[in-house]
Amino acid sequence: MKIKNTLNNCEKYTFSQNYGIINLSEKEAPGQRKLSEEKAGMDVEITLDKTDEVSRADEIDEMDQADEVDSWKEVMLIYTSALKQIETKLEILNDEFQHVHRYNPIEHIKSRIKTSESIVKKLKKNGYESTIPNMIQHVNDIAGIRVICSFTSDIYRIADMISDQKDVKVLKVKDYITFPKPSGYKSYHMIIMIPVYLSDRIVNTKVEIQIRTVAMDFWASLEHKIHYKFEGNAPEHIKNELIECARMVSDLDARMLSLNDEIQAIEEKQEITS
Repeated sequence: MKIKNTLNNCEKYTFSQNYGIINLSEKEAPGQRKLSEEKAGMDVEITLDKTDEVSRADEIDEMDQADEVDSWKEVMLIYTSALKQIETKLEILNDEFQHVHRYNPIEHIKSRIKTSESIVKKLKKNGYESTIPNMIQHVNDIAGIRVICSFTSDIYRIADMISDQKDVKVLKVKDYITFPKPSGYKSYHMIIMIPVYLSDRIVNTKVEIQIRTVAMDFWASLEHKIHYKFEGNAPEHIKNELIECARMVSDLDARMLSLNDEIQAIEEKQEITS
């Protein structure tokens, strides 16, 4: 079954524990039935018992499951390809920035594909049935990429460079730098749409991009571990300590940016006078 059918016709797939999907429908094994056929002028009666029918139904089920698993793998291939394209774009932009400005705004890049378990959990949390069409429509971070930079000023510079790409469409932005979460979390999130070029079609695919500084990423990594350790119910004193750490991170980012600006100003002055 082609991905095009899955994306455009929205066929109803449902996730399973092993492969992420199960059959489209259950097949009931019929009871005994009688078939008649004429042979050499005689009626020959053939009886198929229930065991034979169940066996045939199981074979059909296995074939359907194989097709559905193949479709699931193709969907994941699309998202993996979208990640590769975004990573390549970012690497080129970083190289170009180094060439023009002798400076790399991107420290490193992390990418990941969301697991089927996480996708199912998110769909259920938001009240959606666990189907591939719902996954494509309602889960925006199946393909995720995190861009780590040195300074807060780099965050918006990188976001602008991504937005300026002609084949990238920005669907949604959440600026947690200007408006941090109550927990202290800071990052810049973008949901973008990028075309994935296959041999016979183009599939527009969503990717979530998170842009943050090294300090923000360090804080977010610790906060993430604590969140899952306590299943979202960390003791109050730990929450307060995290908020205080977030303030320290913000102060550190501001001081590092100021220091960097001062260094650049000195370098520019030396170039002018030399």
